Parts: sequence; structure tokens; C-alpha cells
Amino acid sequence: MGKIAVLTNDLQGDVVYLTPERTAVMADAEPHYIAFLDEMRRRGHTVYHLQLINLPDDPNANRRADGTLPLQRDTEGAAILPAFLADGDVVVEKNKDSGFYETKMQELLQEAGVDTVVVTGLQTQICVQTTAADAFFRGYNVWVPAECVVSDKTEDRDRSLSWLAGYCATVASSQEILETLDSKGELPRMVVKTLP
Repeated sequence: MGKIAVLTNDLQGDVVYLTPERTAVMADAEPHYIAFLDEMRRRGHTVYHLQLINLPDDPNANRRADGTLPLQRDTEGAAILPAFLADGDVVVEKNKDSGFYETKMQELLQEAGVDTVVVTGLQTQICVQTTAADAFFRGYNVWVPAECVVSDKTEDRDRSLSWLAGYCATVASSQEILETLDSKGELPRMVVKTLP
């Protein structure tokens, strides 16, 4: 039986506080989200924080209205928010939405013997979805706790969760994930639909 890792996406000031709507939905999610991370750590699972860093020469990086580039390496806005960090967590830089695209994520998970990832963070329909799909492409068992993913708009979040559940991930409440871990000692793989 392999290990389980929790992956977070973009828990950084420049992302969380980008718009009033996002700040509000993150404030609602934060207590539950932090409690879930703490419970996973307590059960011995490592949390990997995917930290989005914009490269100055990336033509697709979103710029502020004044033309400046957010999420630059070693800036306060790019740092993982302290409320989500704990001793033993691992921060992994990424330069695109997916946590697996040209990062050390795959190497780190393989070295740790991880075969199951629990993907969390924001935004659900962008970084969470691409990271979960990339994990699935690499053979990982993927779970997504519904209350620990955030989008500015509820409809974007719900549409993404429906897509994930229909394709590459088991979507469940964080409580269901913890209860499954406690009762089964693992998170079973999603049942793949068989063709007639």
C-alpha cells in the first residue's frame, strides 16, 4: 500500500486576495480547510504546497492593471499564507497552473512512495483541475475534498467538481475522506467504468 499526500494549490496572498469575491469565499473555506490539513498531518500524511511563481518572460502570466507582475519569487504576495503552513510541509514551486508541469512534484512523490494524492486549493476549475488531471495521467489515485477547493463563482467550482468526478477523481467531503481513512486505512481508487 502506497502513501497518501495532500497537494494544495496557490494558497498565496497575490492569489487569495486578488478580488473581493475570492477573499470572501476563501475566508468562508479557511477554517474547514485548515482543520482538514491538520487532520491529515495528524494521520501522518505530508502536505505539499504548490506555489505559483510567475516568470518574467512568460507571455501568458496575468499582470496587474498597472502592468506589474504578481507572484514573483521571494515576494510577500507569492509566499504561502502562514495559516496553512506547518512543520514538515513541503513547498514546491510551479510556473504554470498544473502542479506537475515542469516541476519536482512527480520526483518528490515517487521518492516518498506516494500513490494517492488529495488535491485542494484554488481555483477549482484551473489549478485544481489541471493538477488532478495531470496526477491521474501519471497513474495516481486522485481524491478531491469538495469543501477544500475554492472558485470565485460557485458555478465554476461545481462544474469542475462534476468534471473531476466523472473523469479522474473521487470527489467527497473532507469528513468522508477522513472517515474512509480511519475505517479502511486507505483511500480506494475510483471505480473505472467498464465498456459494454
